[in-house]
Amino acid sequence: MNFESRVLPELRATLEQLPPLDLPNDLQLFRGVPVQEVEKSPHVATRTQMISGPASNLLLKIYEPVNRTGTALPALLWIHGGGYVLGHPDSDDALCERFVLDTQCVVVSVDYRLAPEHPYPAAIDDCYAALKWMASASELNIDITRLAVAGASAGGGLTAALSLMARDQGGPAISFQMPLYPMIDDRNVTASSHEISTNRAVWNRDNNRAAWSMYLGEHASGTISPYAAPSRAESYAGLPPTYTCVGQLDPFRDETIEYVARLAQAGVEVEFQMYPGCFHAFELAAPQAEVSKRASKAYVDALNRALNPQNMQG
Repeated sequence: MNFESRVLPELRATLEQLPPLDLPNDLQLFRGVPVQEVEKSPHVATRTQMISGPASNLLLKIYEPVNRTGTALPALLWIHGGGYVLGHPDSDDALCERFVLDTQCVVVSVDYRLAPEHPYPAAIDDCYAALKWMASASELNIDITRLAVAGASAGGGLTAALSLMARDQGGPAISFQMPLYPMIDDRNVTASSHEISTNRAVWNRDNNRAAWSMYLGEHASGTISPYAAPSRAESYAGLPPTYTCVGQLDPFRDETIEYVARLAQAGVEVEFQMYPGCFHAFELAAPQAEVSKRASKAYVDALNRALNPQNMQG
């Protein structure tokens, strides 16, 4: 059975319309595609802020409720996807607004440096700088006991890496992590990494290998840090409660399943959902599909439960 025939019927039309990606050849072409404009919510205020990063100034996009009271709100650091080589916070405006509206939190989205121009550890260093800034920025008026980190794909990988780094460096304390279908294993040895090879799959084995090579740079032939590839961490003990999900037709399926199992074995609270017939980032590619609405509602609800536990009682 070929890949396309395994995709849910409601997702096939979207899949057919998506242009195939061939890394590294298409890198500049895909970087040049303009971000699709979305209608902004009148209930969410959005602004940009530059902070001092590890190597240069770092752009952050900040989303918060328009009608804030003086109450400190929970906060989310959102990390965009793109295989560590593509992407910008602007592409996730609609999702970040939804997080604000549905969980009444402040969202900070970080414009981390991309490979291959800026290989590891540039991206994770930028994300850690953003997390530390959030934890100390009085102007955000956030409750730092309810500080979550989330991201999809490479953003999920950076989420998992950041949770390890914050644990090992003694903070800032992360209360919840949500690495969605995370890109966490550079070795490409799982069954799903071999199974998903067609260039119609949004993300496939060849693109994954190319992206990891660009991201790891000179580190690719040496010892790989768990802050680069979190699957290589010796222990997940002490990580924050976790939610994740993955499509069954995602090359990251098996590394996500292994990650979930190891979290559970380490005593970390973890919730997990797998969606049959769904390819990589399906809910972002086809947001109006029923399965996409179900998947995105599930992870938004998980974030709401984590950030607003007082609302879940009774």
